[in-house]
Amino acid sequence: MARTREFDEEKVLEAAMQLFWEKGYEATSLSDLTAKMGIQRPSIYSTFGDKRELFEAALRKYTTSRAADIRASLQSHSSVKKAFAIFFEDVIAGEYAGDISKGCFCINTMVELAPHDERFEILTREHQLYLAVIFQETIERGIQSGELDADTDAKTLAQALIVALIGLTVMLKSQPQRSFVDNAIATTLTLLK
Repeated sequence: MARTREFDEEKVLEAAMQLFWEKGYEATSLSDLTAKMGIQRPSIYSTFGDKRELFEAALRKYTTSRAADIRASLQSHSSVKKAFAIFFEDVIAGEYAGDISKGCFCINTMVELAPHDERFEILTREHQLYLAVIFQETIERGIQSGELDADTDAKTLAQALIVALIGLTVMLKSQPQRSFVDNAIATTLTLLK
């Protein structure tokens, strides 16, 4: 008879995600994981597989949640321009609010693992492409409402905004001058015409 799990799989995965997000893949040891997750190694292995598989599960949890949050944020405003302005302001404000910038877990993974691990190259690229689709749908809503020019290339503009978001997120890890970031994003948002 199989033993029932004595832990909440979602809660321990959330704990692993937070730890990987804070420390990265390489710097996170199995001892760190067992301490943070509150479960023993055999439970990690039987539930999630090895460290790499656990990291992948944590990354997938993050990207699914983050994409849903971004979609909800952009859909919560009738004005597409306002939606993007508030979205980028929230990204910036969130990074300046805390003492330590964790950045975006997916972008951290893209920088740490994607250059030499094809699996994580694919996963991070998939997330970027999915976010580009969310941005494109939002831009198309602005075109349909007449807020944005009818000849706007929604796909290309969405891709440009994704590049801006990724660059912004990486740059924010070094806590640049706030005015530098604000000016850059204000100029980026002028693409929404």
